[in-house]
Amino acid sequence: MTTRVPLLDLRRVDTALDEELTDAFHRVLTSGHYILGPEVDALEQECARYIGTKHALGVSSGTDALLLAFMALGIGNGDEVVCPTFTFFATAGCIWRTGAKPVFVDSGLADFNCSAAQIEQRLTARSRAIVPVHLFGRCAEMEPILELAKKHGIPLVEDAAQALGSTLNGHAAGASGDVGAFSFFPSKNLGGFGDAGLVTTNDDELADRMRTLRAHGAKRKYHHDFVGGNFRIDALQAALLRPKLRRLDAWTEARQRNAALYSRLLQDLGLAEENTGQTEAASPLLYPGADPGRHIFNQYVIRVMRGRRDELRRFLADRGVGTEVYYPVPMHLQKCFASLGHAEGDFPLAERASREALALPIFPELTETELRYVVEQVRAFYG
Repeated sequence: MTTRVPLLDLRRVDTALDEELTDAFHRVLTSGHYILGPEVDALEQECARYIGTKHALGVSSGTDALLLAFMALGIGNGDEVVCPTFTFFATAGCIWRTGAKPVFVDSGLADFNCSAAQIEQRLTARSRAIVPVHLFGRCAEMEPILELAKKHGIPLVEDAAQALGSTLNGHAAGASGDVGAFSFFPSKNLGGFGDAGLVTTNDDELADRMRTLRAHGAKRKYHHDFVGGNFRIDALQAALLRPKLRRLDAWTEARQRNAALYSRLLQDLGLAEENTGQTEAASPLLYPGADPGRHIFNQYVIRVMRGRRDELRRFLADRGVGTEVYYPVPMHLQKCFASLGHAEGDFPLAERASREALALPIFPELTETELRYVVEQVRAFYG
């Protein structure tokens, strides 16, 4: 019988919290507050303390968190917003939805994040925001990006959808820019039971504007100061997230232990070496490099060299190992952005990452036996 190691098993997380989650459900059921209300207020306060920001606002999804941030900053037609091309679609899609133009930048192969130098090359007189993405749970190098934004007087929106709890050089993801955007999609380190998200800021005026915009632009019911949206988080999502937030650090430590074991086993077998961003390597695999900050490993992403990524993925699937490709097509090559005029070769590092990146199971409840099975199947592939 084939061993099955899923990419993620939410049942292991959630059933362990059955009693607390059931209590949270009944609190909401008996409260009569289903939209915003005391559970949302409590989650917002707890998240603000955890992240280290003055304000945290629960919203309907990580995508809406980004859209709300752009709307609050007044980004629209004729504006340009700089963001990486190697990212999840929402980063660029929300820029497009405002009427602005996403201006793409390449990413590094070591951490898959974009750099200040790459961003600066793409700034123009029309640039209205910079959006670094903290990809896979690893913080981008915020200090030079913050200096760049300040130098040009451009707002900074951190896409921290995958990075709740990650830090680098004293900067917590989502706490340094003008706005931070987080996702509580079920697969995230802090995952809800459907779509939900969060925006953070230290700016009182911006926080007030986002609160208004998330409720159709109305501070008072039926009196609309702006054209906003329905970006409110459900009280039930907030209540169910609160007990999970209290365990987030312990889950992060488990992910970090799993990542360290993966890297050691792959290295000991002579299959892999540390990913330092080189384009060529002696080993067939590259595992995540040392992080000077706190990598929360929303994903454990290896690079599969010599064009064998998809072959390895099929081999693992046949042996019951779940994997995922983040992301097979960078944003500049997506059909919906064809009018921007990009072609293959425009951002070679991102294109290479899209051909080499492969995520292995890393969730906290993954057993050592399961993890060793994954590595054994990788070894079997290379014979």
